[in-house]
Amino acid sequence: MNEFGIKSKKADLNFSGVRTVGSVYWNYTPAKLAEMAIERGEGQLADSGGLVVMTGEFTGRSPKDKFVVKDDTTRDTCWWGEINQPISNEKFQSLKAKVLAYMQGRDLWVRDAFAGADPAHRIGVRVFNENPWQNIFVYNMFIRPSEEQKLNFVPDWTIYCAPGFYADPEVDGTRQHNFTMVNFTERTIIIGGSAYTGEIKKGIFTVLNYILPMNGVLSMHCSANIGREDKDTAVLFGLSGTGKTTLSADPNRDLIGDDEHGWTDNSVFNFEGGCYAKCIDLSAEKEPQIWNAIKFGALIENVTFVEGTRTVDFHDTSITQNTRTAYPIYHIENAVEPSMGATPKNIFFLTADAFGVLPPISKLTTGQAMYQFISGYTAKVAGTEAGINEPVPNFSACFGAPFLPLHPTKYAEMLGKKMEEQNVNVWLVNTGWTGGPYGVGSRMKLEYTRAMVTAALNGELNDVTYTTDPIFGLNMPTTCPNVPDEVLNPRNTWADKAAYDAKANDLAEKFNRNFDNYKEFASEAILAAAPRVLQG
Repeated sequence: MNEFGIKSKKADLNFSGVRTVGSVYWNYTPAKLAEMAIERGEGQLADSGGLVVMTGEFTGRSPKDKFVVKDDTTRDTCWWGEINQPISNEKFQSLKAKVLAYMQGRDLWVRDAFAGADPAHRIGVRVFNENPWQNIFVYNMFIRPSEEQKLNFVPDWTIYCAPGFYADPEVDGTRQHNFTMVNFTERTIIIGGSAYTGEIKKGIFTVLNYILPMNGVLSMHCSANIGREDKDTAVLFGLSGTGKTTLSADPNRDLIGDDEHGWTDNSVFNFEGGCYAKCIDLSAEKEPQIWNAIKFGALIENVTFVEGTRTVDFHDTSITQNTRTAYPIYHIENAVEPSMGATPKNIFFLTADAFGVLPPISKLTTGQAMYQFISGYTAKVAGTEAGINEPVPNFSACFGAPFLPLHPTKYAEMLGKKMEEQNVNVWLVNTGWTGGPYGVGSRMKLEYTRAMVTAALNGELNDVTYTTDPIFGLNMPTTCPNVPDEVLNPRNTWADKAAYDAKANDLAEKFNRNFDNYKEFASEAILAAAPRVLQG
């Protein structure tokens, strides 16, 4: 062991299948890894201290190229289809052998880490990287073992990440040259043909989404924070653009984590040891926590510099709109350590409803919570993607469909059970449009949304009067501190009430059509929470 980690020319990697290698850099420090990446021409330091790298051909995940081995372990448990595409164990073993052969004689960067802040539910992960900067990502995003834990580390899962290895689709059974394959029996993930680091992070999230529910732990794609005084835990779900990051960064609350968590009988715990934040249009004014976290040790992906400087141009989308930064959670001043809290008192489902139909806040029954959880609704507006000229509904089961190896109803039933056993409030919060759809109405004021979330957290909505929306059946408070009463019922904000009714019916039909994909396995309580289309 030296000040950087462990270096071995002939490290005993027989357990890994990599027989002969070049140099092995084991658990090296981020500083040394950054130095090596720069020496190899793979990165540059920004003036903030962060290491800027390019992920190459892929600047985002490739869900259509993710496969799960179908064998005796997964055959009757996995949710097979477009999200979990089956691959035979024979194909997996053949491709794994090729990946290991590709690694022969090469320098490797290896890291041991944990996933899961709760020692009772964490897994040990050993990652083999082809590039030093990807090893920084693993250091930042997973939980870092102590020096003593490193000495006796035994991995539960192994990841081989070889961006430079390309599969042969005709021979290997892949769609194209890149791939991510998960083998639950062997507890191995192989990644090839893509240097996008999110494949590593989401590969392990997929693993935890499979094994934790088997042990009574609800795995969640969400952020979580804790109140400074009452130490109450809040959980926030939401797809991109709904305000999850903004609302979870509450100056009066401490951060458990921003993306992936588990919910046990007595805790909520972070899966990760860091944050992987979008940084498109990032500014110190809009996102001070993220801005301040991008310092030495942070990794910044697929950004450019302001010409003639080493200042990152966060507004430049010439490479991708999915610019990202990965940093350890200790770069956030108000992060709790260890990243755990008590069971939640309040859960928020965030949606940016561009149709202007859903109320700004509503309290959900258990059945409604399960239904809305499976629906995972928000809306895309014009300009967010090529070809989108008007609002388009976007449904993602459990607010994270691409990472669910089990059927969404499994997670929803667990949510409902924990919600009732632990007396948890679940709120649907619309951060989208009011007074009309996108192009007619206006975006809900952030100050109103913050006031509603704060009121829910403080228990100020527990004893107020509620009215029920006739189509979605949602219970809407008639009053809320620091929010005008007329804002709380969306129909009241529309000048044309008939137009509101028509748009609400249209959205209800979209919900019902989407839910057709899941109703075969849904309980009566979930089905009863579906919106009712009213006849004109």
